[in-house]
Formats: sequence, C-alpha cells, structure tokens
Amino acid sequence: MSWKIDPSHSEIQLSVRHMMISKVRGRFESFSGEIDFNEENPAASVVDVTIDASSISTRDPQRDGHLKSPDFLNVEEYPALRFKSNRVEVVGERKGRIYGELTIRDVSREVVLDAEFTGTAKSPWGTTSAGFSATTSFDRKEWGLGWNQALETGGILVGDKVEVSIELELVKQ
Repeated sequence: MSWKIDPSHSEIQLSVRHMMISKVRGRFESFSGEIDFNEENPAASVVDVTIDASSISTRDPQRDGHLKSPDFLNVEEYPALRFKSNRVEVVGERKGRIYGELTIRDVSREVVLDAEFTGTAKSPWGTTSAGFSATTSFDRKEWGLGWNQALETGGILVGDKVEVSIELELVKQ
C-alpha cells in the first residue's frame, strides 16, 4: 500500500560534533517520498525518500551557506540527497532495520536505519496515518564530505560521525 510523507508532521534532523566538545544540530526543511508500507508483511515494505539539499538549516545562515558549498553538500551540482531501501528486516513487534542506499553528492553507500513503527490513527478528515521513528549514523568522509580544520589545541573543528534522527508521519494513499 502506498503512503506519502506528511511534511508538516515529519522531520529529518542531524547532529555532528563541533570542536570535539559539543553537538551542532540541524535539519532538512524540505523532503518528500513514498513508502510502500506493507502492514501484513513489514519486511516487504519499500522506502524511497528525496531530500532537498539546499533546505539544510542549522539556525546559522553563515554555517548553512558553508554546508551548501562545495566543501560539503555542493547543492549547485548535487541538489538532492536520496535514500532508497534494499530490504527491511523485522527485529521485534514494532521494530525493524531498513537497509538502503544513501546517495550524497552522487556517492551511494549502504546505511542501516533502526526503525520503530509507532502506530496508525484515523484523522478527523477520514485519512489514515502511520508513524515511524528511525535513527542512523555514518562517517561523512565516506561520501566525500571531508572538509575540516585542525584546532590549535589539538583535534578537529567538525566531527566525522553524522547522527540522523527521523520522525515520519505517513498518509495512506
């Protein structure tokens, strides 16, 4: 069954270490996708999500500009990020792992989303919605996002590990 992402009730957030002492958080403001969520057989589900790379927001326009530059996402040349699932593994009553290809800057690598199905509900307008939470992390350098700067006290300015947190509300089509 086809489900569409409800963007006003969904969020894709990320965080990365800054100067090795704190985390900077950001989010993508614009994304879309369709999920073929098979309620009877969740392992047969398929996920395909496209993220507008230029919609990244960390609440700092200067940093956002740098993230959009060729040092990082290079949004002029690569306007979208994409996640397309290869398989879903059910690991509990409401938990699963979604294996898929994450494409950033035309580099595709497998990532695994640890996902949780949070339920379904019927809206007052007669539509049916389903909720999902998912997390993953990856090394940004594997996608060519290697820009960094050494700190005079030792260490680096930007951590390599990107942590991603996803909250999706889907509407049954």
